[in-house]
Amino acid sequence: MKTLLKKKILIPALAAVVFVSTTAFQNDFFEIAKQIEIFTTLYKELNMNYVDETNPADLMDTAIKSMLKDLDPYTTFMNEQDVEAARINNTGDYIGIGARVKTLKDKLVIVEPYKDYPADKAGLKAGDEIIKIGTVDLSTFKDEKGDLLKGSPGTQVEVTYMRQGKTQTATINRAEVEINAVPYFSMINDETGYIVLTQFNSKASSQTAYAVKDLKAQGAKNIILDLRDNPGGLLSEAVNTVNIFVPKGQLVVTTKSKVEKYNKTYYTQKDALDVEIPVVVLINGRSASASEIVAGTLQDLDRAVVIGSRSFGKGLVQRPKQLTYGTQLKLTISRYYTPSGRCIQALDYWHRDEKGEAVRLTKKDYHEFKTKNGRPVFDGGGVLPDETLEITKNSAITDAILKNDFIFDYATTYYYKHQNIKDVDKFKLTDTDFQDFKKYLKSKDFKFETETEKALTKALEFAKKEGLDDNIEKDYNTLINNLNTSKIKGIDENKAELSSLLTDEIVKRYAYREGLYDFYKTHNPEIKRATEILSNSTTYSGFLN
Repeated sequence: MKTLLKKKILIPALAAVVFVSTTAFQNDFFEIAKQIEIFTTLYKELNMNYVDETNPADLMDTAIKSMLKDLDPYTTFMNEQDVEAARINNTGDYIGIGARVKTLKDKLVIVEPYKDYPADKAGLKAGDEIIKIGTVDLSTFKDEKGDLLKGSPGTQVEVTYMRQGKTQTATINRAEVEINAVPYFSMINDETGYIVLTQFNSKASSQTAYAVKDLKAQGAKNIILDLRDNPGGLLSEAVNTVNIFVPKGQLVVTTKSKVEKYNKTYYTQKDALDVEIPVVVLINGRSASASEIVAGTLQDLDRAVVIGSRSFGKGLVQRPKQLTYGTQLKLTISRYYTPSGRCIQALDYWHRDEKGEAVRLTKKDYHEFKTKNGRPVFDGGGVLPDETLEITKNSAITDAILKNDFIFDYATTYYYKHQNIKDVDKFKLTDTDFQDFKKYLKSKDFKFETETEKALTKALEFAKKEGLDDNIEKDYNTLINNLNTSKIKGIDENKAELSSLLTDEIVKRYAYREGLYDFYKTHNPEIKRATEILSNSTTYSGFLN
């Protein structure tokens, strides 16, 4: 009876809180109040009368997330654990084992141990599958598995993990972990400095500025800023990073919303570090949000040459809203626009297709804008580089291989089969290696459904409904067989980009991320092209005029 009474009291209280919060929306007041009353009544009846025991917190969590699912993927409900994870992401500091991990249903997989941090010192490597933390079997643990690895500095945690089919254990001494926004910078040659900026946490602009100063002191007359795979972060840090290269008082980004107070303009606030030094920015399809602000703004202002492949296309701005009990709502409040006036949002979440998936804007829907020097740039689909490099564009089949972790898993297998590699800088993926990778995909029963297959299958379904399938099924099977043959060829046709991705992942296994960036300086085609552009002032200025 005690538990039931608590449930009865909580529901009206919840309704009252939400009811009061709707008073600002006078036009929708009645409809909102009505829908809240329906929901709370349903919630109460379900909780009191359902045949089995229900968990009120889980029910509410599902209800909230289902409601937000119809909006955009960035508007999310954050429980207390999510809020803490976001804080860590923004500040770049936390207490733990010093490794990037991926949560699967029954285990945690080490994606990348950070050099000289606790997990690395304990001997853990990428690909290790943690199945038990302390006495907790992860296959039966329902809460956030990664939280079990966190703890106070100096405390220990014992993990049981699988490596190449063998069970092993390790004791990890937890420590403070600092995640640098700029994990690497160095000179490529006597005149060109290279800076890797991997995220826009609170340290991004200060660490980038430090790198620029240090490289200039070493003689750098040009800068390559690598924003590939940078998912974004703090808007303010994007503005400050632009400010390193453009003068005080320059418009960087504008946000526009239906709510007046969210309509803002962001200008550079300080004197620039260097407004003259030539800059090349590297981007790819996983450069998003704040990365796109930096790349798009420097492009609009003709302050840098952008090369690589079209960026992700996230032109939506989020802000956390504090809720009760330590939770938050991360809410999309506006769209952002670069100085030329373009919004680079690629997906339309408010006009979905018949499957409920967001519609991608097509080229015919793009609008042309002008850079400071009058060069044409376009909205609607991410930042399009000034020079697009084919090797950086992931095909649909490559994306499917990445999504299934086959690059990562093959690199793990390769590492344990080739323990004798010493000089990683001379590593080269051979044709034999690539053929072995193809056999690996076949052994894993890799399947990839193309849009063409989906359309043909749908056509056959309609034909069956209309009684026409006898006439077309033979042709359908022939087309599917031809498509499967084309897909096998597709792996060979994308050999260059797949080999590049495999090389990156394999090199990282032997030399950590720092070693990969060293490898990039002499082997990466994007960096080679950036260096060529910067080595010739006529070529560089030709892109900007």
